[in-house]
Amino acid sequence: MTPEIRAKYKVIIGLEVHAQMLTKTKAYSSDVNEFGATPNTNVSVVTLGHPGTLPKMNKKTIEYAIKLGIACESDITEYQHFDRKNYFYPDLPKGYQITQDHNPICTNGKIYIKDDEGNEKAIGLTRIHMEEDAGKSIHDVDVYDTLVDLNRAGVPLLEIVSEPDIRSSQEAYNYVTEVRKLVRYLDICDGNMEESSLRCDANISVMLVDAKEYGMKVEVKNMNSMRNVQKAIDFEIERQIMAIENGETIVGETRSFDALHGTTISMRSKEAANDYRFFPEPDLQPLVIDQKQIDAIKAEMPALPRDLFLKYTNELGLSAYDAYNLTDIKEIALYFEEVIKSTKNYKAAANWMMGDIKSYMNQKGIEMENFPIAPAKIAELIEIINSGKISSTIASQKVFPEMLLNPTSTPLKIAEENNLIQDSNEDSILTFIEEVIKQHPTEVERYRNGEKQLVGFFMGQLMKVSQGKADPKAANQLMRQTLEKL
Repeated sequence: MTPEIRAKYKVIIGLEVHAQMLTKTKAYSSDVNEFGATPNTNVSVVTLGHPGTLPKMNKKTIEYAIKLGIACESDITEYQHFDRKNYFYPDLPKGYQITQDHNPICTNGKIYIKDDEGNEKAIGLTRIHMEEDAGKSIHDVDVYDTLVDLNRAGVPLLEIVSEPDIRSSQEAYNYVTEVRKLVRYLDICDGNMEESSLRCDANISVMLVDAKEYGMKVEVKNMNSMRNVQKAIDFEIERQIMAIENGETIVGETRSFDALHGTTISMRSKEAANDYRFFPEPDLQPLVIDQKQIDAIKAEMPALPRDLFLKYTNELGLSAYDAYNLTDIKEIALYFEEVIKSTKNYKAAANWMMGDIKSYMNQKGIEMENFPIAPAKIAELIEIINSGKISSTIASQKVFPEMLLNPTSTPLKIAEENNLIQDSNEDSILTFIEEVIKQHPTEVERYRNGEKQLVGFFMGQLMKVSQGKADPKAANQLMRQTLEKL
């Protein structure tokens, strides 16, 4: 597809993200909600839809839905009921799914992303509703038969439906990234797309730039990573544009993404709402949520990534790059929050988080919660650097490694025991300077002949001679004074 043809069209994308909730039990039964169990073991007569069984509401799912609604600035529905969505499929033993069609728990709201130019953009939300998951059909184990695992049947889901505000595959990628970050901050979903605990369906259409109406939308399913979401959308955009250019009509359908070949494949024609024969769920009572309940949940919520990003850039003076990296993972942000309770050198704290600490975690293959040094001790390390007791180089190369080996000790004690305290004594520094000048007569002569940039060389040699213990600030001043007198 040429750039000229692509420029003729506008892309309209809406995403439906399904997040499996981190509850101990399923949505409407006491069956265990656990990934990776032996197939068809987390089931009961309720999950299997036996006659005479009744669902029972999991209160935790309501709390999680309200949390997400508050985080997305959504309206929380006061009075709501559940519906049955009827369809027959091997992995849906009841023959229907309990969901919220007419009265979703959350309406409206927004999720903030970066657009293709890096500017902040609000993606509107149509709704967030609760429902139960279906089981899983497995096609790649038996050569002749499809196998069914019903462990996932009845697992609680939150479906997050966006407005058609997304205009590129990159924006879609950024949107799913923000959704995953949000549910992880709220501890309501682990966001693992590879395990299908976070799934995304994309509704994609194209239209001429000056057209007044949206084109026919096509739904794409089965994307098990954020990168595959992007690839599937890119393929579908080109497929639809080239079909229109060739005089074909886009058909409303559901397509599957083939990750191996990077293509989408037609699955079935798109169902209409009446195909599901929605009607109110007779076995669950209507749900009433009051403002007191919403306020109680809101009071217990953690700081959210966007709030922290704005705090770090606007209040702490950090760069957008630093703020993004610090807020990308909840545990890192919480650790950083603890560090800056004991130091006001926010830039140094950010540098330690993104430098030595992250490097160590990557090397050891551990997460932030397993990092051995307490945040207050990282703050103390920053403070003794600020006070001039040790240099940044000594801190990184000698004190920090010792802190990792002995997390109960303090950085100051480690520096003192290893004779690493920085020497600010003028007589001591002058002794080091005399030794450096004596060892490098050629460079001294070049300095006297006008090569003033050699002061950096002399400082490097001085730090070697002093084994990094000379106070760089005092040493630099004395070095310049001494060289000028020669």
